[in-house]
Amino acid sequence: MTGAALFVVLGAALLMQIGGLSMALGAFLAGVLLSESTFRHQLAADIEPFRGILLGLFFLGVGMSLDLSVVSANAGLIAAGVIALMGVKALCVYVVARLARSSHEEAIDRALLMAQGGEFAFVLLSAALAANVITPTVNANMIAIVVLSMAVTPLILMIDSRFKRRRTTGSADGEAATGRAASVLIIGFGRVGQIASQGVLARGASLTVIDSSTEVIKEAQTYGFKVFFGDGSRPDVLHAAGAKAASVVIVCISDKAAAKHIADIAKDVFPQAKLLIRAYDREHALALTKAGADFVMRETFESAMELGRQAVLATGASEDDAQETVDVVRRRDSERLELEMVGGKFAGRALLLSNPDNGRSS
Repeated sequence: MTGAALFVVLGAALLMQIGGLSMALGAFLAGVLLSESTFRHQLAADIEPFRGILLGLFFLGVGMSLDLSVVSANAGLIAAGVIALMGVKALCVYVVARLARSSHEEAIDRALLMAQGGEFAFVLLSAALAANVITPTVNANMIAIVVLSMAVTPLILMIDSRFKRRRTTGSADGEAATGRAASVLIIGFGRVGQIASQGVLARGASLTVIDSSTEVIKEAQTYGFKVFFGDGSRPDVLHAAGAKAASVVIVCISDKAAAKHIADIAKDVFPQAKLLIRAYDREHALALTKAGADFVMRETFESAMELGRQAVLATGASEDDAQETVDVVRRRDSERLELEMVGGKFAGRALLLSNPDNGRSS
């Protein structure tokens, strides 16, 4: 997949160069294309080891391209340019955010975060300089303005966060946390995952779904679901899919080893989220519970319980008697699980109802 993504980027860059445009523009467009695809989380995880190195080299090249003598000679102009750039851009972002019905606080956060100049400005400035659209002096000044805006943004965000904490402390007593949609991550979108998604969608939750099968992704698209490609047992893929921000993680995959691995790494990757896992059988459920899963459901348990209830009704029992019988079976099963958690596989054997004569009539 990494090779395929690299081929797409290089191919787009080459096509742009053949068309007389910048290779950087082609790479940028390819990046936008891949970031909107169903493979974006997996790709983000795969290229993470290279991103830091390449970004470092990029900004190293940008810094080396600065003409410090020109910058020092135009320090006042550059300072005014930074203020003008960040002020105008922040105002535009704030207005757009308010038009998109964001709250005042959210609009301010977005405006401050996006007030800086972008990395693509360096690409445009280099292309403009190569085409003699701007002079080297203007290029040096503009690069300095963009670089300084990037350097100043974290400081502005730190100051804003301090003021925000003071405002939150002053108004926390009367603020109700209502109308906030939970963030749910579903790993595996087969039969179980599709059914499990309906409840959280009905509650208006923000839902992200990943699956490692392209067939499942294509089939889900026919029903209007956006499913991303990704191996949910990899921590880097879970990070890319937003597991750190999720309040609930639902694991619906049929791979027992992968589900157990997710339970093992859950406290490190998404400690804030509730972990709900589909278990293959009883032994698998015990292993997942010991690994720290918050809720485990054996994939055939509830359907088998309902079949048992219908069987009790078919023997002539009333609805109340049938429900009472099912409750007894469910309670004995829970007690068995608790005993097996401590004493092993056969610790709760005495609680299992069995047929002593193996079905033979006397």
